[in-house]
Amino acid sequence: MDEMNSKTAIVFGGSRGIGAAIVEALARDGYDVVLTYISAKPDPVPGGALARISCYECDIRSPEEIERIFTQAEAEFGGAPACVVANAGINVPPAPVGAFPHERFANLVEVNIVGAFNVLHAAANHIRDGGTIIGLTTSMVRMGIPGVGPYTASKAAVESLLRSMARELAPRKVRVNGVAPGPVDTDLFRAGKDTAAVERSAAMSPFNRVGRPAEVAAVVGFLASDAASWVHGQIVQPNGGMI
Repeated sequence: MDEMNSKTAIVFGGSRGIGAAIVEALARDGYDVVLTYISAKPDPVPGGALARISCYECDIRSPEEIERIFTQAEAEFGGAPACVVANAGINVPPAPVGAFPHERFANLVEVNIVGAFNVLHAAANHIRDGGTIIGLTTSMVRMGIPGVGPYTASKAAVESLLRSMARELAPRKVRVNGVAPGPVDTDLFRAGKDTAAVERSAAMSPFNRVGRPAEVAAVVGFLASDAASWVHGQIVQPNGGMI
């Protein structure tokens, strides 16, 4: 791509699963992509055959580390990013609210709320005018599913941040949206689940299956594109009709 016309995306949490699929979708759409990881650098690097991809380790609980990512991305690719995706987060084993360990909930808050706030705070200050910010949440925010209340509460907080940012950044023509998938077939989704648990998740959709990472990434790619120029302040739910 001509560097004068290049555009950069930063995907926080882009090393595997949905995040890796998002990196590939954005690379296919012409973005140079900076992705972050927390545990291990991805090998192979997603999207590496499609665009310039850089990988940086980042703990989103640290505002300083997030600032470093923006500084490195701007130095490497030139200029402010056109797209920032806040995908990094954790899930934990489910339990009823009354039995949910306090330390487990504190961990959810520290990563999924404070960490997301750190990413969105920096994105608001670094995104170029006319850019787009996309946060990943979950369709389960709108469902009363036993055992997942603490997790969905952490994602509901992210949706609240995104909606406020949509109002705040509109004068700069920055579009802000959320993507809230239903169950998606990733290694993390299958971890600790037996066949019956996977089937219960599939049955939440009338199509009787779980989603694929590429199906969620396609929605993110759409929201990052000019085709979504009139989509702003929305929480889009690619969940196979999980209503």
